[in-house]
Amino acid sequence: MTLPVDFADAHRRHWEDAELLFGHGRLGNADQLYGFSAECGLKAVMTWLGMALDSSDRPPRKYQKHIHLLWRPFGEFASRHGGGRYANRLPAENPFSDWSHDDRYARLGYAGSEEVSAHRTGARRVRRMVQMADWDGMP
Repeated sequence: MTLPVDFADAHRRHWEDAELLFGHGRLGNADQLYGFSAECGLKAVMTWLGMALDSSDRPPRKYQKHIHLLWRPFGEFASRHGGGRYANRLPAENPFSDWSHDDRYARLGYAGSEEVSAHRTGARRVRRMVQMADWDGMP
């Protein structure tokens, strides 16, 4: 059974769990969840701006990307679909350019505090952008 997609809820849930893990020094898993939180936040806003999902609740193929590859396409999509004010809340330079979902297989201790802090800051910026979209009426 496939559960319904809720990018906004997944964004918040991953953020909250990342913060719990970060607070307990579990940097590797916190880092992964910061990336997934940011990715889901971008996809939540894109969906709200009109990105159609397929019958399996998946974004179009060109947006089926993780955060390190979705940053620029998000900005382009948002700008074309009346969401420039959201894209402008994010830095042009992708703070997740060195993040990879493949790092979930890495040994304990792979993630350094500077790297995780940069990803945490990037995820916090996405969080603030999603909050702005919430205030604007995003479901």
